[in-house]
Amino acid sequence: MADSLTPKQIVAELDKHIVGQDAAKKAVAVAIRNRWRRQQLPEDLRKAVTPKNIILIGPTGVGKTEIARRLAELVGAPFIKIEATKFTEVGYVGRDVDSMIRDLMEAAISLVKQNQRERLWSKATDRVNEKLLDLLVPAKKLAPWEPDAETEENEKRGRTREKFRIRLLAGELEDVVVELTVEQKTTPVQIFSNMGMENMDVNLQNMFDNIMPKNAQPRQVPIKEARKVLLEQETEALIDRSLVAEEAIDLVQNHGIIFLDEIDKVCGPESGGGRGPDVSRQGVQRDLLPVVEGTTINTKYGPVKTDYILFIAAGAFHVSKPSDLMPELQGRFPIRVELTDLTRDDFLRILTEPKHSLTKQYSALLKTEGVEMTFTPDGVGAIADVAFELNRTSQNIGARRLHTILEKVAEEYSFEGPDLADKTVTIDAGTVQAKIGPIARNEDLSKYIL
Repeated sequence: MADSLTPKQIVAELDKHIVGQDAAKKAVAVAIRNRWRRQQLPEDLRKAVTPKNIILIGPTGVGKTEIARRLAELVGAPFIKIEATKFTEVGYVGRDVDSMIRDLMEAAISLVKQNQRERLWSKATDRVNEKLLDLLVPAKKLAPWEPDAETEENEKRGRTREKFRIRLLAGELEDVVVELTVEQKTTPVQIFSNMGMENMDVNLQNMFDNIMPKNAQPRQVPIKEARKVLLEQETEALIDRSLVAEEAIDLVQNHGIIFLDEIDKVCGPESGGGRGPDVSRQGVQRDLLPVVEGTTINTKYGPVKTDYILFIAAGAFHVSKPSDLMPELQGRFPIRVELTDLTRDDFLRILTEPKHSLTKQYSALLKTEGVEMTFTPDGVGAIADVAFELNRTSQNIGARRLHTILEKVAEEYSFEGPDLADKTVTIDAGTVQAKIGPIARNEDLSKYIL
């Protein structure tokens, strides 16, 4: 875990991928640092310190989701993003709020397994090499009344095995074909049921999978393919599943992050009286309250306490406002950060500054076809101008507008890429205006294309 990063270091890492929104970056950086601080406290005081959940307020495309996602990657924490609109009140058809904790547990299990695979890779590789040598130099069956012949045969096999070991480790036998027996289960039984019963589905699926017999099928495969199959089998065999579950539960309880998007869609003025199509919105808030406040959720890996999970909620709040949330739920999100709309300069920076900026991505994609695509400063400026103007005059979709514009600018080159006579493409202001100008000026057309 990278919880020991200071707030300044966290913000510096986020700056490599996300432009602006300094207030939001500082808020999440402090929240992560407070987790490390909590771990340093005496146990009795540590139990009393809970995470300060955050609400990010801002229109779509300004970086709310990206901040949470990059933060989780940075600290190596289990993370899920889920829309609050997916949930329904208990008693209605749909997902219950407890399912997000089960989803977070699955994310943690995958994370812990991956970490264990990396730790066990060396040991698993040694075991795989031994199995490959068994396939290359199989033991001969001798009669039990020939002990001398058996001893001589074992010595001969040992010398041959060492010769093959040297060649195997040198990579000289990758294309040699061996016969490998691969265990395969029969076609799994698919379980279909109503939403909200995910846990029962998983248990039934596991039960049927265990009942189904395994088929051992011999296959002729080269060493390089056999190594992949055996490495996966040996790694899975070495993983301690009880330890995985225990470690994953601890990871979720103390380091888990849940990004609850579209929280504004489940709140609204009380004037509706709890009637109409949004009848279950208030119920979703009531169901969310104990999970955010701290409760115990049963999962197939064991009970999970939610007291110290960090919840980051986000919403545009165009129609409603944070104060429309239930007072009890508002109190569970003490930190509120308003993200600013993106300016023309922000678009310019988004196109050039991040480690994996959009212009770098498009250039790298076409480079696989041998095409050198370069963006001139005035070309980047023209893209930023169009994005800012379209967001101002039509629906504001933030940085996502850049994806639409760049896709339109690069469309012809992407299509013709393998067949282009001139393998050098320059995107300047003239190119951008030629591709986008007529569409941007036609308001009726721009609604559908841009």
